[in-house]
Amino acid sequence: MRGVAVAAIALTSVVSLAACAKDSTSSAGGGSTSSASGSGCKLATPPNATAAGTSTTSGSTKVDGSALKVGLAYDIGGRGDASFNDAAAAGLDLAKAQLGIKAENIKETTAAPNESDSAKETRLRQLAQEGFNPIVTVGFAYGPALQNVAKDFPNTKFAIVDSTVENSPNVTPLTFTEEQGSFLVGVIAAYKSKACHVGFVGGVNVPLIQKFQAGFDAGAKAAAPDIKIEDKYITPAGDFTGFQAPDKGRLVAQGELSAGADVIYQAAGNSGKGIFDAVKAKGGAYAIGVDSDQYKQAGVADDKDIIISSMMKRVDTAVYDFLRGVASNDLTTIPKVFDLSVGGVDYATSGGKVDDIKSTVDAYKAQIISGAIKVPSTLSGS
Repeated sequence: MRGVAVAAIALTSVVSLAACAKDSTSSAGGGSTSSASGSGCKLATPPNATAAGTSTTSGSTKVDGSALKVGLAYDIGGRGDASFNDAAAAGLDLAKAQLGIKAENIKETTAAPNESDSAKETRLRQLAQEGFNPIVTVGFAYGPALQNVAKDFPNTKFAIVDSTVENSPNVTPLTFTEEQGSFLVGVIAAYKSKACHVGFVGGVNVPLIQKFQAGFDAGAKAAAPDIKIEDKYITPAGDFTGFQAPDKGRLVAQGELSAGADVIYQAAGNSGKGIFDAVKAKGGAYAIGVDSDQYKQAGVADDKDIIISSMMKRVDTAVYDFLRGVASNDLTTIPKVFDLSVGGVDYATSGGKVDDIKSTVDAYKAQIISGAIKVPSTLSGS
C-alpha cells in the first residue's frame, strides 16, 4: 500500500550538483571532503542527518474488485524477470489478494523483443475485445499502440507504466522519478566503493534509462566529487534486446570491472542477471539492483550476497493503486508522478549492507524531498 505524503523539511545544507555525462571520469565541484571507513573516496560533507518525517494512510476502506476483468500486458521478459515486470506482477498479485480479483478474470500477455507497434496494438485490441477492463500496459514501448487502441475503446480504462498518452482521457499514466531513487543509490555506491570508481550499466540507450544514469551519476558525485564513473549501455536506442540479454550484460559489466569499477548499478531488466554474475565472479565487487528489491528475488538468489541495495521503483504500488482506483471508481487519488515524497521510488536495505550509512542516505533523501537538492533527469548535452 502506498505511503502518501512525506512532510517537507527545511534543512540547512544544500549540495551543489554538477551535470553528468556518459563515461564520466571528471570531478564535480563541492564543499569540504573527508574520508570514511569502507570507502576509498574523499567524501563530501553530507547533509544534516535528519531523516524525512512521513505520514501515511492505511487505505483500510474495503474495496471489492471481484467484478473486475483485468488484462496486463508486460514488457519483454514478462513475469519472472526479477525486476521491472515482476514489480508489476507483484501489484497484480496484491490486488488479487486485497481486492478479491478472481484468477479466471485475469489475462497476462508478454511482448516479444523488438516486436512492432502493430503487434502490440493487436494484443491490446484483443484484450479489449475480450472484455478485459481495466487493462495495464507495462513499459513506454506500448505508447504508440495504446494511442490508437484507447480511442476505439472509450469505455475501457487503461494504464501505462512509464509514459503518457495525449488526448486519451481513459488512459492513466503511471510515471516515476527514477532519477531521485538512482541518486540515492549513487550515494551508496560512492560510500561503498573502495576504489572510488563505480559503474552504471543500462539496458537500452533511451531517455527513460538515461534518467537512471543521470540520477546515479549525480548522487555519486554529490557524495564524492572526485569519483570515477563508467557509464555503458548494452544496446543502442531501437534495439530492445538489451533488456533481455544476460550474456551481453555480463560482457559490459566485465568491461567496467576491468576498468577499475568495484560497485555497479544496473538498469537492464532481465540482463541484470548477467551483470550480477560478472560482479560475483570478479570478487571484491558489489552490485546495486533496480526496480524490485532484488536481494529478495528468487531469480537472482545466487548473487544476493553481492547485492548491497536496489533502487526500488514501486511499479507494484502504482499497478495496485490503479486497480484499486478502478474498483472504487475513483482514480483521483493516484499521484501525478510517483516520486520520493509518496514512496514511489526509494532504496532497499535488505541484507543489512547499507545499515551503517542509512542515516546519511536518508539525509540526502530528505533534501531531495524538501527541494534543497534538484536531481537532474537528463544527461548533459542530451
